[in-house]
Amino acid sequence: MDQLQQLASRLDRLEAIDAIKTLKSTYLMACDTKKPDLMRDCFIEGEVLIDYGPVGQFNHRDQLVSLFTEVACHPHMLEMHHGHNPVIHLLNEKAAEGTWELSYQLINTKAKTITQLAIIYHDKYVKQDDKWQIAETVAQNISTLVFDISGDTPQLKHAG
Repeated sequence: MDQLQQLASRLDRLEAIDAIKTLKSTYLMACDTKKPDLMRDCFIEGEVLIDYGPVGQFNHRDQLVSLFTEVACHPHMLEMHHGHNPVIHLLNEKAAEGTWELSYQLINTKAKTITQLAIIYHDKYVKQDDKWQIAETVAQNISTLVFDISGDTPQLKHAG
């Protein structure tokens, strides 16, 4: 492989990694801005593995979107998903895997609680029709804090 081919290969790799980072950021932002259709489009059509532990395990993107719409798409559910420390490995031109750390916060103004989670996502990605999408995502919960904010001072309800 000559230098020009090596450079083109490196550029393709960097563009693929950037597209995957943009995909995951789009997914997280779709969750925060309550855009279920945008969230759905981040996943492949057909069978997929989405394992969010206590939230549920889904084998089709529409199952996740349905639960998300029912539970989270309300004005009293104020979410913040901050993905960071991505480690993306390209397996070939159409497949990749990666891990992300997630800092999550939910302010539930109806229940008067704040929930903070630290999660590691373990993802698999595929490229179809020139577009990267999530084919598998498994969330590993690292820590959970839940605060009661019904009084003047937040009170810890759960730490684990």
